[in-house]
Amino acid sequence: MDFSFSQEQQTIREAIQKICEQFDDQYWLEKDRHGGFPVEFHQALAKDGWLGICIPEKYGGSGLGITEATVMMQAISESGAGMTGASSVHMNIFGLNPVVQFATEEQKMRMLPPLAKGRERACFAVTEPNTGLNTTQLKVKADRQGDHYVMSGTKVWISTAQVAEKMLILARTTPLEDCKKHTDGLSLFYTDLDRNFVRVHEIEKMGRKAVDSNELFIDGLKVPVEDRIGEEGKGFHYIMHGMNAERILIAAEGVGLGRVALKRATAYAKERIVFDRPIGMNQGIQHPLAANWMELEAANLMVFNAATLFDKGEPCGAQANAAKYLAGEAGFNACQQAVMTHGGFGYAKEYHVERYLREVLITRIAPVSPQLVLCFIAERVLGLPKSY
Repeated sequence: MDFSFSQEQQTIREAIQKICEQFDDQYWLEKDRHGGFPVEFHQALAKDGWLGICIPEKYGGSGLGITEATVMMQAISESGAGMTGASSVHMNIFGLNPVVQFATEEQKMRMLPPLAKGRERACFAVTEPNTGLNTTQLKVKADRQGDHYVMSGTKVWISTAQVAEKMLILARTTPLEDCKKHTDGLSLFYTDLDRNFVRVHEIEKMGRKAVDSNELFIDGLKVPVEDRIGEEGKGFHYIMHGMNAERILIAAEGVGLGRVALKRATAYAKERIVFDRPIGMNQGIQHPLAANWMELEAANLMVFNAATLFDKGEPCGAQANAAKYLAGEAGFNACQQAVMTHGGFGYAKEYHVERYLREVLITRIAPVSPQLVLCFIAERVLGLPKSY
């Protein structure tokens, strides 16, 4: 059993680190202050072909696995780009997996190369205001009218919709009451985000200012039948195929952000002199940071265990959810301790750790809450009765 990176994976990490070095802490501090999509960073990754890391070579990508994508996304986050940098390309990595797996050849040739080359950006439109994580209750409707669907309804927490040209959207094509199973009746589309029929309202939020989050108000959007992915009514099953990948990548980003926070805290603890000695000599500083390191490394093992299982095509729901939970908690603990280690200066933006703390909360909240992960493990792994 080998826990080290392969030569190819190490090369990927080093290549991503080299790109990230062009975008220093000041770049991300300015993005955090003033917003604006990190176009330069996005295009730097596109230029070297990294946006299509998991897209088959036939369609303009690199044809690599989720394990390699995990290496990439962790390196981005760990560079100090944090969730802002990671989220600017996150959709490219896992979001189009249903297209890769279930689209027709014509659709793949039409949809995937522009995304892989960075010529188009896409958003992932699933979540709705009144359904939360209960995806089977989605209300956005897509009514078939001849050679197209007419779509209406509201989506919320849709990242990058301010700048995206395309969207992967899940909509109801059959009323829930007419479905034999609650998982039926939803269809998946990859289509134009036509702003004549989609009003995009940005949500001001706690962190990650440069990567917009939005509410989408869809009114009479015409979606060609040829933009539907797979069979009508089977969209929920298609979308689930990418959920484990998303959990793994978010977990990797959480570990990366925790690591850079720990690195900053450790450096500060060595340099900060109080009572004629560096504060890092005090066990009250040392021990929490040492615990943070252990938590992050343990979470990281689960991340790459899940990624390896995913790439082998083996069941990995428990591992992917556990990785997301453990990394979210370990990343949060490390970022919080980094602020506390800096004391009052941890509250100052110029030291960056307060930004890390705000951003790392994403890894606890999304794409699934810690409580639902615990429910999943309790039910699916331990065999306990369903609690909700």
